[in-house]
Amino acid sequence: MKSCILITNVNENISLEAKSLCEAAQYNVLYTIKVDDLQKRKYGITESKVEELEEKLEKLKPDVIVFDELLKPNQNYSLAAKLKIEIVDRESLILEIFENRASSAESKLQVKLAQLRYERARAKERVRLAKGGEQPGFMGIGKYDIDAYYDDIKNRGTVIKKKLEKAGKQRALHRQGRDRLGFKTISLAGYTSAGKTTLFNNLTGETKEKSAELFTTLTTTTRRLKLGREISLITDTVGFISKLPAYMIEAFKSTLEELIFTDIILLVIDSLDDDELMKKKFSTCYKTLVELGVERKNMIFLFNKSESIDDKKFLHVMNNLKIDEVENCLDVSALTGKNLTDLKQILQKRFYGKTE
Repeated sequence: MKSCILITNVNENISLEAKSLCEAAQYNVLYTIKVDDLQKRKYGITESKVEELEEKLEKLKPDVIVFDELLKPNQNYSLAAKLKIEIVDRESLILEIFENRASSAESKLQVKLAQLRYERARAKERVRLAKGGEQPGFMGIGKYDIDAYYDDIKNRGTVIKKKLEKAGKQRALHRQGRDRLGFKTISLAGYTSAGKTTLFNNLTGETKEKSAELFTTLTTTTRRLKLGREISLITDTVGFISKLPAYMIEAFKSTLEELIFTDIILLVIDSLDDDELMKKKFSTCYKTLVELGVERKNMIFLFNKSESIDDKKFLHVMNNLKIDEVENCLDVSALTGKNLTDLKQILQKRFYGKTE
């Protein structure tokens, strides 16, 4: 396991998520620097914090510095040149996690496409740095022709997009087949680590890998779910996370589009989160779903990990998230099975207009 110094926000929820990202990427956090502003022009942080970093680098000798924010290429270069160490920003950290977790051929292609788009977005700035006499080798380019490098990124991206489009067409054929057979479809969505996979396993009897770590699920898995005498299909999907850039969502489009065509979205919410964190996570998930084209009327909100939640607390969290569709909300526990029978009855009534 590699070691790192983490630079993150003073907000406790943000810093905890940043640490979890580091752990998911298999970095051991030796020291954390917390600041209220990660957008300073030259280094992303103040000169005084850079000096603090220099002292800690000398003492702790980490492998990298993890910067919990998107850095512009010139900021990354300036900080790396100043400290003589690799700088990993938030997006490249998430890409590392994706790369480590990708298991299927399609998810590996999606991750590679996201990596190429990350590189392409920075290639032009690297051209400017190179022409200014500053060698951007700290980003792994070296001294070869930058223009050829940029063209190579575009070409490789085009090849991968075609492969993913082919996979998307195959997925569309599967959907058409399900439609012809009359299967109703359900998709699980939610913030990463909300408990979607545990819920999926409990509902289907599946044994998918589940973990407290972020991004355990990068590929969709679909299984049968019996609702009374009828059979429906339920799919576990990729978890969302805050500040996930559009190009990453676009790279996973062929997977996420399952959410557009499904009949019902079960949006899983971690009821153990405090009010502020719950609002932030819910906003991220809801906004992403809407941007994908999912209609609110097709969502059911599941407050998971609610083993000890009472009616008063349940109403409080609904009010906190400004959800007033009581009929579309249910407190459940994927761990104990609490209210999962009720969930199946709700789905059965939605799909077939009756329960048994």
